[in-house]
Amino acid sequence: MPESSLLPVVVVGGLHEAARRQAVQELLDGCEGAVLLRHDLTAADEGRVHRLVRDGSGLLGQAHVPLTNDCPCCALREDLLPELLLIAEAGRHRLAVVELWGGTDPHPMVEVIAEGEAGGRRMDEVLEVVGVVTAVDPLRVVPELSVSDQLSDHRLHTCADDERTLAEALACQIEYADLLAVAPSPEAAGSAELHAGLAMLRQLHPTARFVRLGRRALAGAARAGFEVAAARDRVNPALALLPQAADEAGVATLVWERRRPLHPERLYEALDQLVPAAQRSRGRFWLANRPDLLLAWDAAGANLAVAECGPWLVTLPDAAWELYPPVRRAAAALDWDAVHGDRVQQLSFTAEGLDADGIVELLDSCLLTDAELAAGETGWKALPDAFEELLDPVA
Repeated sequence: MPESSLLPVVVVGGLHEAARRQAVQELLDGCEGAVLLRHDLTAADEGRVHRLVRDGSGLLGQAHVPLTNDCPCCALREDLLPELLLIAEAGRHRLAVVELWGGTDPHPMVEVIAEGEAGGRRMDEVLEVVGVVTAVDPLRVVPELSVSDQLSDHRLHTCADDERTLAEALACQIEYADLLAVAPSPEAAGSAELHAGLAMLRQLHPTARFVRLGRRALAGAARAGFEVAAARDRVNPALALLPQAADEAGVATLVWERRRPLHPERLYEALDQLVPAAQRSRGRFWLANRPDLLLAWDAAGANLAVAECGPWLVTLPDAAWELYPPVRRAAAALDWDAVHGDRVQQLSFTAEGLDADGIVELLDSCLLTDAELAAGETGWKALPDAFEELLDPVA
């Protein structure tokens, strides 16, 4: 199918309902032939999901969607693609706006829309994701990244076993979107809280484009194009470019980078201080007793997730490098260390009132000493496996 016949799709998400609804309305008002598709999970605990379709002229249809496996998010996925296919095949609309439920992580939903199938058709033969927007209220960003409230506490969860926090969901929504639609705050213009919120947004996602809602600029900016593969790489811990050091309006970002391995026990004991030291921290690291594994660090609010992201390339035979994306191989080659190869500690910490010196001192104390380093990998692997509760057992 020629590219010109693909239905453009803009995905709009965000925890902040008022900002999200304003962004959606500005897209409907500013894009001729736009249609909105929204799934409301408010009554999901009662066994139903409400689907609504409307355009600038009014309501076009609505229905209750039955749950699939008692999972609202599954019901949304299974209903969304057929509805988009119907809209595309009808040919009456020139843009589809998909509004995500409050706590939804846009990453998997965009992947489903861009690469899924429905009615025997591949979605990339019918439609094209041209923009992903996260609508935010800047006054709420710093406070919500600072609490441990779960999404379910605010009825923003996507399924019964969704245990994510507001901070985790908000961080993912901000960092994945290519466009941040910022709600106006006339009552707080010039306030320290507003400046801090905007600084936090800029530091969490330095490459994002910003649009202030209410200025009629969103309709054009939201359709500028979106690269699904590039967005996937941007949030992949093995490839992600971390934010640069910054300090603005009381919000600062520290990037800590070292080469030598971390002592598993000392780092584990330091987590109680490191995790709450920043509203957001992320990156990649390696432990002395797991020298082959690239580990991801992902913390928001008071929660830390540590995950295995495959091997460091230095641990693989040359022939196996071809199994990894060119961008991963290029990044490894450009930042190669004569001793440790591509293995590196790269962690970023962003917070209002960040104690950068204290974090650096604490992290540096977790590195192997010269004597421990001299023991080599055989000695490192004998160190206590303090991360056994967070990771698979050491092979």
